[in-house]
Amino acid sequence: MARGMNHVYLIGALARDPELRYTPSGVAVFEATVAGEDHVIGSDGRERKLPWYHRVSILGKPAEWQAEKGLKSGDAVMVEGNLDYSQWEAPEGGKRSMVKVKAGRIEQLGYAPELVQDAGGGVRMGSGLNEVLVIGNVTRDPELRYTPAGDAVLGLGLAVNETWNDRQGQKQEKTHWIDVTLWRDLAESMKDLKKGDPVLVQGRLVNEAWQDKDGNKRNSTKVEATRVEALSRGVGTGSPTATPAAPRPQTASSASRPQPAAASASRAQPSRAATTGTRSGGLDIDQGLDDFPPEEEDLPF
Repeated sequence: MARGMNHVYLIGALARDPELRYTPSGVAVFEATVAGEDHVIGSDGRERKLPWYHRVSILGKPAEWQAEKGLKSGDAVMVEGNLDYSQWEAPEGGKRSMVKVKAGRIEQLGYAPELVQDAGGGVRMGSGLNEVLVIGNVTRDPELRYTPAGDAVLGLGLAVNETWNDRQGQKQEKTHWIDVTLWRDLAESMKDLKKGDPVLVQGRLVNEAWQDKDGNKRNSTKVEATRVEALSRGVGTGSPTATPAAPRPQTASSASRPQPAAASASRAQPSRAATTGTRSGGLDIDQGLDDFPPEEEDLPF
């Protein structure tokens, strides 16, 4: 299995006042919702503003230190962290799972951001940064599909490995199960990936909501890929091998980001690098913050 990489970077505004709470076992949990907009030039040449709201958390003593900083709704912050997968037994039976952002640090930025008021009483930054970079192994053979509008879409399941030493010096391991969506040229260029293939994925974090067969509201957090690199098997200690990188998708989120025209990669290379434009979204989170799960006090930490 490839050695995992798991990084999340967010710059946005606090959508509401953060909270410090404690689990039944006494673990401190600092939770905040960071919100912004991705300004994206779509394949039709039109700019779209895609709102995003992501809940981030810090556990243990650092959570109490973070709460002492006095951050409040509307403050501009930078978050550095990683995607964290959790699974638990639902009260109604069966297993539930979710992916959240576990923050390593949350820093307040030194300026007052341009804020957008949403319909749910919260705010978001009118721009921001929403970046994910992971390396993992494909968990199943992907199937290329097409939407009724003719857009190619490819769903990848990734197993992203994490290892660390606990306080006793014992090596610990955990696998984070991450869903990734590829669109259009990027989807078609990566359709030959197979179960077990190691890949590097760069993209943006998105939320999706739906109703299950019993009418219950469900939601999930996924990565919408803007770039995928197929790595050679056995890449655990080496560097990715790929064709020269294609340009990233054109964005309009800030003047500081490069905005080259998008291009697709050649399918003839065994190791592929590809980028794509983004879709127009699919989840209108402008309805407020109700698309997030309730307080998961029974979650294992």
